[in-house]
Amino acid sequence: MFQLPILNFSPQQVAGVCETLEESGDVERLGRFLWSLPVAPAACEALNRNESVLRARAIVAFHAGNYRELYHILENHKFPKESHAKLQALWLEAHYQEAEKLRGRPLGPVDKYRVRKKFPLPRTIWDGEQKTHCFKERTRHLLREWYLQDPYPNPSKKRELAQATGLTPTQVGNWFKNRRQRDRAAAAKNRSVAHGGDGPRRRKISGEGGWRGGDRAAGPQSGLAPARNPLCSDRLRSQIAGRRGCESCCSLPRPAPDSLG
Repeated sequence: MFQLPILNFSPQQVAGVCETLEESGDVERLGRFLWSLPVAPAACEALNRNESVLRARAIVAFHAGNYRELYHILENHKFPKESHAKLQALWLEAHYQEAEKLRGRPLGPVDKYRVRKKFPLPRTIWDGEQKTHCFKERTRHLLREWYLQDPYPNPSKKRELAQATGLTPTQVGNWFKNRRQRDRAAAAKNRSVAHGGDGPRRRKISGEGGWRGGDRAAGPQSGLAPARNPLCSDRLRSQIAGRRGCESCCSLPRPAPDSLG
């Protein structure tokens, strides 16, 4: 039977290699290194208590899409506060990806909020302090000022603004993106109201009122010309004119007597 080579590394040396590979971002190599570790019970027991090794296993499980293994590691081992932010991101992103796969579409802010409510952070990677996704008023004021100057900040401006507000460049970028989306939605709504909205309805009601009350409202004292009845056709008017005589309907002047034969 084929056996993996046994590496004579101490738990401290294994932890050091895991930390180095984690910092380099080479997850594939980190995974191969973890697979090469000894499986002897005594060695496994020591490695399973090492925070760097456990964090490395969680990272490899996440990138491999093995979310069940990731959840098992995070829920059953108490991690120090220094690792909380990174492991919390893995926990949330894994649940987001599972929800997206289940729904067949990207998640919006409301969807992600519901996922966070449904799958709260385990106390092994959370100190119990309530986190808020709203920024302080001073931070929002500063972001709005920068937004009015430039709605599309470049990476260097994002870093500068992140230092000024205490946020991360990613948080700054997300705030600007969300603000642009809200402004576009508001502008589209205003255009819809300006070109449609209640305007046609008011004109229609006004037109109906004119039709109903036009003849009654018009008169010698009103100063308004009688409204034309749409039911009175040209043919009907010609018949009426024939009975009354041409002088009542014809606007041409009657010829002078001396001009006749």
